[in-house]
Amino acid sequence: MPADEHATAPPTLRQRRRAAATQEILDAAERHITENGPAALSLRAVARDLGMTVQALYHYFPSREALVTELITKAYGDLADAVQAAVDTAADDPALPRLVIAAEGYRRWAVAHPERFQLLHGTPLRDYAAPVEGPTTQAMRRMSAIFEREMFAGFTEAQLAAAETPALSPSLRKYLEQLPHYGLGYLPPPATALLLSAWGHLNGLVILEVFGHTAFLGDHQAEIFRIAMRNLLDDVHRQIPGRVGADVKGGVDVGVNVSAPHVERSD
Repeated sequence: MPADEHATAPPTLRQRRRAAATQEILDAAERHITENGPAALSLRAVARDLGMTVQALYHYFPSREALVTELITKAYGDLADAVQAAVDTAADDPALPRLVIAAEGYRRWAVAHPERFQLLHGTPLRDYAAPVEGPTTQAMRRMSAIFEREMFAGFTEAQLAAAETPALSPSLRKYLEQLPHYGLGYLPPPATALLLSAWGHLNGLVILEVFGHTAFLGDHQAEIFRIAMRNLLDDVHRQIPGRVGADVKGGVDVGVNVSAPHVERSD
């Protein structure tokens, strides 16, 4: 059979049944997390909810760690889908930067799925360690690519390299140099430092809300978050020099240099 013909062959009945059973197990595990929290997840509880034996469930997930890895990967994927959908479907409003739109998509998903978000950013599960360079890492990098792209699109590599951050130590600069990037390609160390700092701020605000620490703001939480994200983006862009012939979006100078090649979006 030719290779291309084999590649397009439909899944067998056995494969379809396995895929359906796997999805049913994941759905049951997500319900269990929603009702009881991530820490209470166990193969025995999921099997009991499905009317299965633990031994039968082992045919699909050989350990609790394997199930948790798949749940984390799926949560990151669903969260990234929500962020990308927010950007893709946003009205063409020059007053609201795409980075803010992406951040708000992130926040909405987290608030709507607090238990699954806690699986990603809450208390680490006892005796669980994500596989090195495994599916959870790949899923997380997709999220990073979206925010990297929306934060720095329109700037040149030279501008990003000249970002006015505090002086980086040689060891930190060397470490940042070798980090992989998936949004715009190569990202100079000063820009990487800005991205990591901004990510900590963004994610920290969402974590505070999901864990109930900003409940005193009531219905104003979304507005406070938008203000914070606009200020964050303004602060980041203010540290990147060379804004020649710049566009202005919502009061933020996006730093377009007409004399140098631009870092293009990949979306």
